[in-house]
Amino acid sequence: MANQLPRDKQILVLKCLVEGMSIRSTERLVDVSRETVLSLLVRVGEGCSKLLDGMMRGLPCERIECDEIWAFVQKKQRRVTDDDNAAEVGDCWTFVSFDPDSKLVASHLVGKRTRSNTHAFIDDLASRLKNRVQISTDGLEMYRSAIGSAFGSAVDYGIVVKSFEAEPIGPGRYSPPRVTEVEKTAVIGEPEEELISTSGVERQNLTMRMQIRRMTRLTNAHSKTLRNHKAATALHFAHYNFARVNEAVRCTPAMAAGITTRVWSMGELLDAALTGETP
Repeated sequence: MANQLPRDKQILVLKCLVEGMSIRSTERLVDVSRETVLSLLVRVGEGCSKLLDGMMRGLPCERIECDEIWAFVQKKQRRVTDDDNAAEVGDCWTFVSFDPDSKLVASHLVGKRTRSNTHAFIDDLASRLKNRVQISTDGLEMYRSAIGSAFGSAVDYGIVVKSFEAEPIGPGRYSPPRVTEVEKTAVIGEPEEELISTSGVERQNLTMRMQIRRMTRLTNAHSKTLRNHKAATALHFAHYNFARVNEAVRCTPAMAAGITTRVWSMGELLDAALTGETP
């Protein structure tokens, strides 16, 4: 059923969501029901997923950093029982590929952190690039076989492994741990050692934590269904790529990558998600 909210309220709801507000906060601020907010989120989020899939093609990226970020759906993994659908509840990971030059999120995949999903994520990334790229990941072993399978020798791939000090006990416990050692290793081709890094995509992970309320740590916010989680993630990345000016490149990531020529408004993003027609 089509969402009957006036257009200006639809835009306001979406603006609240991409700024990190919860469903309930948005409900109170915009004065619409929680069910209406979720319905709009799912419709627009799924449209954003199709929009990203269609527009993130032939990307001119020269460097890509890959990482995955944890969240959970409905309940944490330790509380999942045999009666639950284990494929849709518990731990949920978002795989992210990030261009540190244009700040573009080239692709993402939401699901379990499994070998099959890692391969699907890297295969999808490979299909979107038009240049030989240098890829950096952390030490997750599944990336090695996935990148080797998807790219063969037509890639420069290196891994970076960071060692951290022990988590402090007491005051300061939730402060970021200090990096004590960084080890870089070339895996395929001839990656430039000084460019082997995951710092950019890790910073993007922080952006996700801040702008997607259901992924904010140390709160009671979380997704109740996998569909809602995927929709919220797609909405975030579409807004981030097309409608949010990045201070580092002074335009949107999509503009910096040559995909679009101007900053999209939230109304234009809404229309593109629902109709498939880009401004």
